[in-house]
Amino acid sequence: DYTCTFTYSAQGGTNEQWQMNVGVSEDNQLFSCSVWRPQGKSYLFFTQFKAEVKGAKIEHAMAYSQAAVGGRSDIPLKQEEFEVTETTVAHREGKFRFELSKLMIVARTPRDEL
Repeated sequence: DYTCTFTYSAQGGTNEQWQMNVGVSEDNQLFSCSVWRPQGKSYLFFTQFKAEVKGAKIEHAMAYSQAAVGGRSDIPLKQEEFEVTETTVAHREGKFRFELSKLMIVARTPRDEL
């Protein structure tokens, strides 16, 4: 019932391995979607990115220029580099600094009222 779509435009990088995970909590209240490079930092030059969820409303989202690896922490993008709406997380034109290594979304699913 829920989907997560990640679209992007990038240059460079060779044989980069990326992963995408989607999941729903046991009580079906939360839907999560993550896209990241397990090796930590990506060397792709991202010109744009957008993640979109369907069937749920984004409650929390964060984008990172570097993913945690080898004892290093995630390095978040500055808040002005991306924008979050009820259903999308996307780069902000003119503010995004072309680095992305991880994107995490937690969305709340609609509840059936009795």
